[in-house]
Amino acid sequence: MRFNHILTPAIFLLLAAGLLIISYWFEDSYLWLSFSLVFLTILFFLVRFEGRTIEPKELVLLAVLAAIAAVGRIPFASIPSVQPTTFVIMIAGLVFGAESGFVIGAVAALASNMIMGQGPWTPWQMVSWGLVGMTAGAMKNTPIMNTKLGRLGFGIVWGFLFGWIMNIWGFLGFVQSGGPIDLKAFLVYIGASTLFDTMHAVSNVVFLLLFGDIWIKILTRFKRKYGLLE
Repeated sequence: MRFNHILTPAIFLLLAAGLLIISYWFEDSYLWLSFSLVFLTILFFLVRFEGRTIEPKELVLLAVLAAIAAVGRIPFASIPSVQPTTFVIMIAGLVFGAESGFVIGAVAALASNMIMGQGPWTPWQMVSWGLVGMTAGAMKNTPIMNTKLGRLGFGIVWGFLFGWIMNIWGFLGFVQSGGPIDLKAFLVYIGASTLFDTMHAVSNVVFLLLFGDIWIKILTRFKRKYGLLE
């Protein structure tokens, strides 16, 4: 029996959202929750390809792309919000699909934080970057992702969305911990991160302009030549 291609991602996103809620209440268990999220993403990936056996080289490809995305954070660590990680995850999702994009994004966040520092923010970064890859893959057949201008707009939007998702964690964990939500305070908190979100968006645009077309060409050729993740 084939899983419904709309129902399965919806269930997955609900489970991921549930893990984020749990991570808020049990911050000290963030590492266990992070690995649970990795398990969930791999299960999501396997469900997508339930009709055939996953080739080892396909798993290696996902691991390599996740490693590239993770390592990409390190050289730019001294520049807040500027890194090629979002770009790599976005292009990987665009070429290899929504499920692969989410796996690469989530694993890249967990792997890079092994160096950058783990914390209760890790599950939120995993979901945020995973959603970058998932949405890029889900929109791969739309005019937005098939034009350079559309991809630039996508990169700008996710530069801000990523920051806003992380702001939810920061606000709930540090500013409004344990009390009722103050919408005005939340909006002020989001506004304070505008500079960093803008830097993220601009860096996405720069990487897309410099490397977007060549990365799409190389990964697409690699996918077709070896029949990967079809």
